[in-house]
Amino acid sequence: MTTAGGKVHNFTVEIADTPEAQRKGLMYRESLAPDRGMVFLYDTPANQSFWMKNTYIPLDIIYVREDGTIARIYENTLPLSETPLGSLEPVSMVFEIAGGRSAELGIAEGDVVRLTEGS
Repeated sequence: MTTAGGKVHNFTVEIADTPEAQRKGLMYRESLAPDRGMVFLYDTPANQSFWMKNTYIPLDIIYVREDGTIARIYENTLPLSETPLGSLEPVSMVFEIAGGRSAELGIAEGDVVRLTEGS
């Protein structure tokens, strides 16, 4: 991920690439390392909405446009909440990281997210 200031932040992510993995997401986890996350990919950009049902830890939910720019960030989401948190515009990726990391790292709307394969 590259911020507007040019800083690059690398995360090791799990890809939620099956319907079951997408339904479960990070539910039932009791921790998430600061350099870890989960990515949800969509073939066609669409409005997305996530909630925190059965999610025990706060997360930052980052909605990403097709061009890789961040459209919206929900920081430190409330664990176990069933309130929908919508993208408010079509997105092709949702990136979840530990709650508060966006602010800590200076990640903001308009910054760029890129997926690369690591070794």
